[in-house]
Amino acid sequence: MITAIVLISADNSRIPETAKALADTPGVAEVYSCAGDVDLIAIVRVRDHEQIAEVVTSGIDKVEGVLRTTTHIAFRSYSSSDVEAGFSLGE
Repeated sequence: MITAIVLISADNSRIPETAKALADTPGVAEVYSCAGDVDLIAIVRVRDHEQIAEVVTSGIDKVEGVLRTTTHIAFRSYSSSDVEAGFSLGE
């Protein structure tokens, strides 16, 4: 499974509708509204890199209210339980 994090600048007057439409987009696992440099963050989970291109360019970029996107592809996932388990191996 490949995970991509898509940072989205959206039309401020349409953020709730845009977020809902993004969440309904195939390949989008989660959508977060947030403060900061971007308005929304979408987590995309797909089987291969070609699907990322399709979800972002044919799906996310076509949603009404999306102004700009920046996509980051995750290499590896870490969770607090993974980190704690790694440190407890030597004990």
